[in-house]
Amino acid sequence: MRRIAGQAHRAHRAAQAVLAILALGLVTACGGGSGERAGDAPSPVPSVSFAAPGQAAAPAAHQKLGRGEVRLEQGPFTDRVKVTGGALGAGSAVTGHLAVTSDVSELIALEVRAAYYDADGRLLGTGSFHYAEEGHDEHAAGHTPAAEGPGIDFRVRPSALTGTPAGVVISIPVLVNE
Repeated sequence: MRRIAGQAHRAHRAAQAVLAILALGLVTACGGGSGERAGDAPSPVPSVSFAAPGQAAAPAAHQKLGRGEVRLEQGPFTDRVKVTGGALGAGSAVTGHLAVTSDVSELIALEVRAAYYDADGRLLGTGSFHYAEEGHDEHAAGHTPAAEGPGIDFRVRPSALTGTPAGVVISIPVLVNE
């Protein structure tokens, strides 16, 4: 009987030793030890890209607007911004100014979408404006939006229209600031 009890005791102690070794290995592998050498440099921070949602809502097929009206559609970011100076101009471009009102941090990424409607309220087409803090100097047609200061000017050009727009509904599916 003593012999069996001694073997059980040794087996129990061996199991405890194995568990202790495994726990030490896990702690070391998960960064529990210092592991850093004096000459190690911190890893560079990778570039971050913010993509628009893959399944953004399609614009309404019908929307009654006044001639020249530019309406801001309510969405997830409309309580954080103020859009002023919205105008439907030459070439059906929609222009305006967007300022973040929730705080004073810098704008990192923005998307403004426009849905163009005729006088009868039928959807004619869409367009979008994209801004990203990095690479914003690369916009076509010499228009470089600036996000410094009290906001950003935007210009949305339609990609293709099936008629002459009378009004526009803009939406903001992407807004990223610090």
